[in-house]
Amino acid sequence: MNGTRLQGLHGQVVDRIGRALAARQIPEGGVLRLEDVQENYGVSRTVAREAVRVLESMRVVTSRPRIGVTVLPLSAWNLYDPQIIRWRLASPYRAEQLRELSELRAAVEVSAAILAASNADDLARQALYRHAGAMGTAATAGDRKGYVAADAAFHRVLLSASGNGMFAQFAEVTQELLESREELSLLPQHLSLTAVDQHRFVADAIHAADAAGAAAGVRALLAIADHEVESLL
Repeated sequence: MNGTRLQGLHGQVVDRIGRALAARQIPEGGVLRLEDVQENYGVSRTVAREAVRVLESMRVVTSRPRIGVTVLPLSAWNLYDPQIIRWRLASPYRAEQLRELSELRAAVEVSAAILAASNADDLARQALYRHAGAMGTAATAGDRKGYVAADAAFHRVLLSASGNGMFAQFAEVTQELLESREELSLLPQHLSLTAVDQHRFVADAIHAADAAGAAAGVRALLAIADHEVESLL
């Protein structure tokens, strides 16, 4: 996974093509010619080549001699790449992406909470309380970006405290989802203090080494998030 935002002119071209692909404006099996990329986006052949190279690294397209740049099926894409998550959430098919992310979070974060109840050290426990507190402060102030930043930080600590390195890297996916919810107006108008309380409940359970409580708490806070999104779609 790579959480780096696309940079430069070629990055802008990659972003525009990626959004079109996620919106299925360019169908699976469709062919992109470098000449078309140059003409459609007003860039040099060098920039067009670099954009295609980035898309290939994401497994979104493949280049073949005498055929050109072919759009791969969604099943071949690197669906954990935060950039691809961003494109899919911004597309008309965002409900499908949100469902997949919800199911994935339920599988990963509940397991991470169970492990964190046993493996979290004092620094991680303190960090969970600190980030939950920051969420509460931001919610009361109506600070949406601060709320999302604290929420993402809470889940990053939770996943890392599991002691599972692969779970820890999943934090990039969670952060992308949370930031995209804010950018796409998929947060409620009044930020939820109920969600804040549920994060504190999870912090309490992990502090008490209560694996069952931590798992139940994460399930509950994910259910709150799902309800918020469904009410806004």
